[in-house]
Amino acid sequence: MSFRPSELRYSTRPVEPGTLADFRAYAYETGRVIERDGLMVLGFGNAASLELAGGLSDPASLALALAQLRAVPPLSPEPSAEPGASLSKYGPAPVPLALGALFFDRRADGKLVVPELTILAGQARPPTALVVGPPDRVARLFAEMSRGLPEIVTAPHEREAAPPDEFRLASARPHQDFLNRVKAALAEIASGRLDKVVLAREVSVHANRPFSQADLLGRLRALHPSCAAFAIDGFIGATPELLVRRSGPEIASEPLAGTAARSGDPDADRMAEAALLSSSKERSEHRVVVDTISAALAPVVAHLEVPEEPVIRRLRNVSHLGTAITGTLAEREGDYPSALELVALLHPTPAVAGTPVDLALDYLAKLEEMDRDRYAGPVGWMDARGDGEWYLGIRSAIVTGCSARLFAGVGIVADSDPAAELAETQLKLQAFLAAAVRP
Repeated sequence: MSFRPSELRYSTRPVEPGTLADFRAYAYETGRVIERDGLMVLGFGNAASLELAGGLSDPASLALALAQLRAVPPLSPEPSAEPGASLSKYGPAPVPLALGALFFDRRADGKLVVPELTILAGQARPPTALVVGPPDRVARLFAEMSRGLPEIVTAPHEREAAPPDEFRLASARPHQDFLNRVKAALAEIASGRLDKVVLAREVSVHANRPFSQADLLGRLRALHPSCAAFAIDGFIGATPELLVRRSGPEIASEPLAGTAARSGDPDADRMAEAALLSSSKERSEHRVVVDTISAALAPVVAHLEVPEEPVIRRLRNVSHLGTAITGTLAEREGDYPSALELVALLHPTPAVAGTPVDLALDYLAKLEEMDRDRYAGPVGWMDARGDGEWYLGIRSAIVTGCSARLFAGVGIVADSDPAAELAETQLKLQAFLAAAVRP
């Protein structure tokens, strides 16, 4: 559906106490979800689409997407008449936003969806409903909400009576094939043409009955509470890696690179983390990612804080080296670069492509021989103010009915060991497999 801002209006109002859990349950079933500690974004229905012709490679498309969001007027021109006016004591009321999961290939056409109904909940404000649509539709949805959950939320959908209980796992290619690809990448690095390349593996899971989005999301949130769980049109996962967050002029990014397995034994895990922190290979790989992100942000910031030393980021079955980058954007013609523009500056990072980035992408296009689709692409949201939050779509799968395509990638550098890199992909695949396969 094309975006016609002149035909749309938006309005906000608080969500009735006690109904947030119901909205969340239905969004887990069939909606679009981005949820982390401190923020929940739940989307229902499609008010419109923002088409990104040329994906992240076309600045004009990114600017148009923001302009289209900003062109949607409030239902009432008087802020005091807005149903959401009572929210003002918590800061600016929500404005139209769009969610999306973009392809790894930054040149591929993309799309963001503006939900008809968005439920926003976080630490800074009470749960809020944001409705976008033609004026009569906005009024009708709010009327339905005054009587309970609207039909757009509770509309029945087909679901198997029982979850799947038989599973068949298959690697897209034999292990030896991946080992050979690692060796080929090492030869390319030894030639001096590349410093690093991130190779990915694909594993498919076939079940006897369709996977349930609600079951997958619920388990992912329980297993990986420190990650951002997401479900965007069949792309489901729990990612630990924040690509960029923008709130007014304030920005943040938290790259992860460098991995060690966790065993559950405290002493063994402490030793593994100490080895990770002292590893010149892992530290060097991590620093390249941090420096690349910092250099990409440098032209648009007034200030950037980049810690010299990484810290350990603990997940359920692995630990990573992480660096929390924060900064303040430089003002540009009375505004700041939008969250989507910042994504375009940063994606893909060396953490998912390699270095030099352009040469690594050329290598992958010719020799990886795998369609990454949305794996390792940006997943998140942006609103009409240009604020937003975008993550790398890793620890994820593309789910269609009874099938799920899982992906995991590893960074290959000069002293990588092929067997160890294969084992690392198996560790990372467990992040989703533990939620999907329930014998």
